[in-house]
Amino acid sequence: MNERKGFSLAGIPFIGFCLVLAAIAAWLLVSADGADPAPHVIPGMLLLALTAFLLKGFFQVAPNEAQVMQLFGKYAGSVREEGLRWTNPFYAKRRLSLRVRNFESGRLKVNDNDGNPIEIAAVIVWQVVDTAEAVFRVDDYENFVHIQSESALRQMAQSYPYDAHEDGQPSLRSHGEVINNHLRDEIQARLEQAGVQVIEARISHLAYAQEIAQAMLQRQQAGAIIAARTRIVEGAVSMVEMALDQLSRRGVVELDEERKAAMVSNLLVVLCGERGTQAVVNTGTLYG
Repeated sequence: MNERKGFSLAGIPFIGFCLVLAAIAAWLLVSADGADPAPHVIPGMLLLALTAFLLKGFFQVAPNEAQVMQLFGKYAGSVREEGLRWTNPFYAKRRLSLRVRNFESGRLKVNDNDGNPIEIAAVIVWQVVDTAEAVFRVDDYENFVHIQSESALRQMAQSYPYDAHEDGQPSLRSHGEVINNHLRDEIQARLEQAGVQVIEARISHLAYAQEIAQAMLQRQQAGAIIAARTRIVEGAVSMVEMALDQLSRRGVVELDEERKAAMVSNLLVVLCGERGTQAVVNTGTLYG
């Protein structure tokens, strides 16, 4: 069932038509002959009843809203034109918002692709694009959006690791745009049958579960320390290499292999040490 345009007329001109009918009915009732009032009273009453019945057909459509109409249970169309409208008084009407809406899912506890328990939540931005599907294909489209969004979030979180183990591997923490696009597509596939369009889906909360958070923090700290140490050693080796090259090229001092080894050792201690070093003046020789 897809949305189609329903029958409606501009309300302001039709108000004038109803006023004319009411005026005619009032004139008939007022001008009724006391001896035989039936020829005037009966048409006047019928016109008043008809006018009152026609007034039931008026309804309003606000901006970014629609009215879904049914005739004795059958879908009769939807009206999106703004303002005061008039339609068949027998139509049952249901107001439906077409505004952009959003909500934040609860914090879900799921296992990532590596089996680690994590907490994850997302913000979903959505709107109704097909009023007929939203009303008639699902029982409660708002509740449907919430439940299916959380289901898609669980499915997406299980497809990626929390942290990437290889360069270029998508992960929940490092590839935000890829993850958000996957989540949006996953939700849209579930909500399409409800006439809902997912405009945006973004991760709003991501963390390891409480029971493993401390262990994972220690692992991250260890990884950061190793990376920093690697960078420091690479820089120290480059500086030692540059120092030896400069000394040799400028002829400042001639060093044999043993003295070079001692110099390299001392420079690496100074450059790689965590604490500041203290200078020691050597008044002897390297060999005695």
